[in-house]
Amino acid sequence: MLTVFCMAKDSNHETLRRITVSMSEDTFQALDRIVTERGFDSRSQAISEMIHQQAAEHLGKIGTQIMAGTLTLIYDESKSSLLRDLSRICREHLSEVISSQHILLEDDHVLEVLLMQGPVKTLREIANELVTCKGVKSTHLTLTPHLLPPLHAVRNGK
Repeated sequence: MLTVFCMAKDSNHETLRRITVSMSEDTFQALDRIVTERGFDSRSQAISEMIHQQAAEHLGKIGTQIMAGTLTLIYDESKSSLLRDLSRICREHLSEVISSQHILLEDDHVLEVLLMQGPVKTLREIANELVTCKGVKSTHLTLTPHLLPPLHAVRNGK
């Protein structure tokens, strides 16, 4: 059961809606554990975050939505031509790949995090292209509907 109860404004002047949610005792206990273990201020905050994550995941599956996110790669940099291939792919997608952070791990492995923004379909294509490079062990794409502000805003018509 989900019922809209009333509306209010929070400290950021966002409209909030109060709802009633019915759930099994097991689900309720699991929710309370999540609230405690993750440090949420309230059940409402935890439920809101869970719904936000599911909405972002759903929008990410549609493909045309513009989203921002990170692509985390683990790879073995000792593989010949891998670094060249990764750089080539990133350069081919300069409009989407905004920055990267390169962290050296043990045994010639690297953790690289790419900050990206663009159509979800394109971001998934980039992730798929990178994961197929010989030497890439894994990738993980995390997306959010919250966008980065314009990096190069035009001011005063200049």
